[in-house]
Amino acid sequence: MTTTRANTADGAPPTQRLDELWPARRPVVMGIVNATPDSFSDGGRFLDPEAAVAEGEHHVATGAAIVDVGGESTRPGAGPVAPDEECRRVLPVLAELRRRHPSTVLSVDTTKTMVAAAAIAAGADIVNDVSAGADDGMLALVAELGVGIVLMHRRGTPRTMQQDTSYHNVVAEVHGYLRQRAAAAVAAGIPSDRVWLDPGIGFGKDDDGNLALLAALPALAAIGHPVVIGPSRKSFIGHLTGAPVGDRLGGTLAALIPAVGLPRVVVRVHDTGPAVQFLELAGRIMGTAA
Repeated sequence: MTTTRANTADGAPPTQRLDELWPARRPVVMGIVNATPDSFSDGGRFLDPEAAVAEGEHHVATGAAIVDVGGESTRPGAGPVAPDEECRRVLPVLAELRRRHPSTVLSVDTTKTMVAAAAIAAGADIVNDVSAGADDGMLALVAELGVGIVLMHRRGTPRTMQQDTSYHNVVAEVHGYLRQRAAAAVAAGIPSDRVWLDPGIGFGKDDDGNLALLAALPALAAIGHPVVIGPSRKSFIGHLTGAPVGDRLGGTLAALIPAVGLPRVVVRVHDTGPAVQFLELAGRIMGTAA
């Protein structure tokens, strides 16, 4: 599949924007924009494109280096969305954010090659793929267009993934899977530094599994690729603390602790400002902030 990228005001290619993410030894914050009616924490709030763009701008203003726009909910139990509808939800948002913020890294949260191609043409620099590039042509598309990809581990689909959360060794199994998918991505022609690995917190794991994967984040980073974690407001925080979904900021920030001090790590959050503040202070306390 062949497509072209939208021109940007500064003319910067996606590789330049991605390379500029890692000048300091500190985590990079990715702000979430759910342009969906049914996401678990904010479903419907940003379905309108203007509201979604405003949320993206809020993330940029409060310190996000990346804005991740998705048009299909991946919450447990969610059903699929047709590609045309997914495009209708995300493309205007990406195009307008790219126009307003030419130097900000933009990500599209999708598993569909067709949607990814259209999103890249609208200005996306990264495909955040919870299926780890399973769709036909996804890895080839990313390689051809010179963008990045997030490969995430999950078991099953959003509709089925919490039906089986048992593992013999969750860290070994998840890391082994991600090694395999990273090798496939590199073999498809994607440079290693543009292949990011996400252990899939909350995607087919129980509470203990989520905690083990967060604790093992340095081991995932040692594989040699940038890493991504997305614990924001997830249900394991509620299970462990009793906090409702709208009151999980403290738990979310605690889940970011393993990211402090890692050289190439992205934290995907709903609450950008508090995450930036937490990571800045934690880094200074631990002597890792540059």
